[in-house]
Amino acid sequence: MEIQGRSFLVTGGGSGLGLACVELLVAQGGQVVIVDLSRSAAEATVGKLGARASFIEADVCDEAKVREAVVTANSRAPLGGVVCCAGIAPAARLVGRDGPHDFALFEKVIRVNLLGTFNVLRLAAAEMSGNDPTADGERGVVICTASVAAFDGQIGQAAYAASKGGVAAMTLPAARELAKFGIRVVTIAPGIFATPMVAGMSAEVQESLAAQIPFPKRLGQPEEFAALVRHVIVNPMLNGETIRLDGAVRMGPK
Repeated sequence: MEIQGRSFLVTGGGSGLGLACVELLVAQGGQVVIVDLSRSAAEATVGKLGARASFIEADVCDEAKVREAVVTANSRAPLGGVVCCAGIAPAARLVGRDGPHDFALFEKVIRVNLLGTFNVLRLAAAEMSGNDPTADGERGVVICTASVAAFDGQIGQAAYAASKGGVAAMTLPAARELAKFGIRVVTIAPGIFATPMVAGMSAEVQESLAAQIPFPKRLGQPEEFAALVRHVIVNPMLNGETIRLDGAVRMGPK
């Protein structure tokens, strides 16, 4: 799938991994619609990138707003891909000082990270299925974001790990089903990256996290995530797979 002349939808595109993807896609000649709840961050990005970027404020679980974003992206240029970066990562123990894990919090994490990703995936795939295929028969690609926590979940990450494990698990069946439309589905499972969430931690904690990574012994950069997104888009043989992007880190219990 070529980036130039296509439109792309990026959820969580106002900051972190999503922002890096937005910047790369625009630099490569794509049109990008950002879906985010942070209006100030997304509007600042649009102001910096110009006419090839636009913003729709939406919760990824909001069917009407996500459909609006998908249709808007496809109207600007044929929708070539979707990158799902929106997510939350609250930590809570199953049995903490105040009692059992809050059920509503667990439900919220699953709703945003897993159901939100599914909502974007299904609506984007339905829209792309009606587009004209490329010479290879391709109509688009959906790139989801899981986490190494899907496989190496730590203490306090039961909700987050469950949500990201669900994203990884639905990748292959989604890719198999959407193959008849020429739509690929690939998931990236990043390790420890220098996102706003990590940036808010103390220097000591950041150094401790970086020390766990075999090589390179540093936090991943959002631009490195975006570089893999670009490769997934342009390489049609990448399909139905969850790719770890983690510097060979394997997370310990805590």
